[in-house]
Amino acid sequence: MKISTAQVASRRAALLTLGVVVILVGAIFAIHAPTPATSAVSSGLPVAYQSAAAELRQQALPSPGVAPAIVVYSSSDGASLSAAERDAVNARAQALAPLGIGGEASPPTYSADGTVAVVAVPVSTIDAAKVGPSVTAIRAIASASLPVGLVAQVTGGPAFTTDLTKVFEGADTTLLIATAAVVAVLLLITYRSPWLWLVPLFVVGIAEQVTTKVVALVAPHFGIVIDPASAGITSVLVFGAATDYALLLIARYRDQLRQQESRFEAMRTAIRRTAEPIIASAATVALSLLTLLFAQQESLRGLGFSAAIGIVVAMLSGLVVLPAAMVIFGRRIFWPFVPRLGDAAREGRVWGRVGTVVARRPKGVGLAAAAVLVLLALGGSGLSIGLSQNDQFRVKPEAVSGQETLARAFPAGAASPATIVTAPSSVAAVIAAVESVPGVATAKAGASAGDVAQIDVVLTSSPGTEESYAAIRALRDAVANVSGADAVVGGEVATRLDVKDVAVRDARVVIPLVLLLVGGVLVLLLRSLLAPVLLVATVLGTFFAAMGSSWWIFQNVLHYPALDTGVLLLAFLFLVALGVDYNIFLATRAREEASGSDTRAGMLTALRATGGVITSAGILLAAVFSVLGVLPLIALAQIGLIVCIGVLLDTLLVRTVLVPALAFIVGERFWWPGRVRADSTD
Repeated sequence: MKISTAQVASRRAALLTLGVVVILVGAIFAIHAPTPATSAVSSGLPVAYQSAAAELRQQALPSPGVAPAIVVYSSSDGASLSAAERDAVNARAQALAPLGIGGEASPPTYSADGTVAVVAVPVSTIDAAKVGPSVTAIRAIASASLPVGLVAQVTGGPAFTTDLTKVFEGADTTLLIATAAVVAVLLLITYRSPWLWLVPLFVVGIAEQVTTKVVALVAPHFGIVIDPASAGITSVLVFGAATDYALLLIARYRDQLRQQESRFEAMRTAIRRTAEPIIASAATVALSLLTLLFAQQESLRGLGFSAAIGIVVAMLSGLVVLPAAMVIFGRRIFWPFVPRLGDAAREGRVWGRVGTVVARRPKGVGLAAAAVLVLLALGGSGLSIGLSQNDQFRVKPEAVSGQETLARAFPAGAASPATIVTAPSSVAAVIAAVESVPGVATAKAGASAGDVAQIDVVLTSSPGTEESYAAIRALRDAVANVSGADAVVGGEVATRLDVKDVAVRDARVVIPLVLLLVGGVLVLLLRSLLAPVLLVATVLGTFFAAMGSSWWIFQNVLHYPALDTGVLLLAFLFLVALGVDYNIFLATRAREEASGSDTRAGMLTALRATGGVITSAGILLAAVFSVLGVLPLIALAQIGLIVCIGVLLDTLLVRTVLVPALAFIVGERFWWPGRVRADSTD
């Protein structure tokens, strides 16, 4: 028996394959990972943006990388602070001083109505790892020995950073357990076997761990920064993609076991028939993800890099590791529904009937499916992009509640002042220009050194609101007109504005690239021009329908005020790349079957043969992405829901009804300019 390099043809070869894989995995985990790459600026933005330029220039100041942790004191009943409470605030301010840079903290500042007191503690932000412990210590001292009814809350930039970091503490483990549990349950339901689900789950779990290690080894050499959110999304994507590939291979293997006596020959045929769509699918998703390397946001480049590696690992696990593991156990792994030679296929009857209904009235059914997508897309009217700083958490942390308390008695922007970096000789002129800008509460000179001086500006609007962004734009226009100042506007609000502007730029660059790549892969795979256009159009319809229905849920059920800045691009990327996957699985099988008959018969056979496995894969992928909702960060919850709805629409409506209807309507022209009939010379 010949042994193909692309498949397992004997038990010995299977054992050898698994042995080599174990050695390679062991070697990968034995390599010490280099120090992770870090950002030049905390936002990861290019220095062409003012907020990044301001942060770099601030490093020349005596205390570079300093931001205030704002301790907000208030009475639990909202009344004016009593004399005893003021004495306690003064005592806490003195106790907080040693925690500030230079051993200093500001004396308490009381609001005009006497209900709120504020103490600013300067915190170094140069070493991100030390910000969290500093804020934790400040919170402990600020709350110690307070009278009953006096409440201390710590807000400001360092506090928001700390609370955001806490979101991801233990998140990897939580996400991994939740994802693995979802995959295990769905595999158990799909195969109805007490043993079979264990094999793909184990292979997929190893693929996820290998991906994490490979990314940690490779990313630093390319200067790629991987943040916790990117790592979490990558894990979910690997679980989903690897399981999809496993479902496709196992379904084809089971079919071949009914036709061939040798399980090795059955697996050989299964690999030969599934390798093309799996490789095409992985190539489409990986290349689409790599378009994120053209983004300016460092977090997106990190996600694209790590997720592309994950897809490649998932593909290899599905085409190399899983086949070897499956043939080791033989037919009995499918118990109690063991496929025997000559058995009739039990799968596909429902989808065969669906295909027959669609084939009878393809125009009416296709129009109805398209109408559903249009109706759902209408839910996206009025869509708003850009969450404020206070709205990015599903569970309100102390930094947000402290900001809200502060905003009731002081200018709303007091917790996150804007910083203007300019020449020392221009400070007075810049302050004069700034004070004339609408939305500015106060402006005062800060630290200076050499040819760099800082001006601290408090805005009247809450950080991250459209009013605050308008004020930052007005500030930038005002200081640009000060001759010789060379002033740039930075700070937390300016950074969020720049991130929002960068997101728009990245979407304009990445989205066309993704569409071109997906279309190109489909053209090469199907050797057609019309079919790729129709398939991409259906995926775009799915995206708009998913966005519309999700936005309706966000507004009317979950009460989210807006989409987070990066959600739109990532949702588009995942839905287009992953949605094309199922079209690839269906269309390649239809082309294969049509070569012996015609497009109509080929599509019916393909729908019947792949309906069950693609539906299972889609439901599983949707469930896996929904797991992102376990994290208390709205952006990830939004991505999870949009992709979940989109994948379900693509699996249950578009791929099941709309694509077959289009194929039936167009007929043999579906493959134009190629032909797939048996009498074709193509």
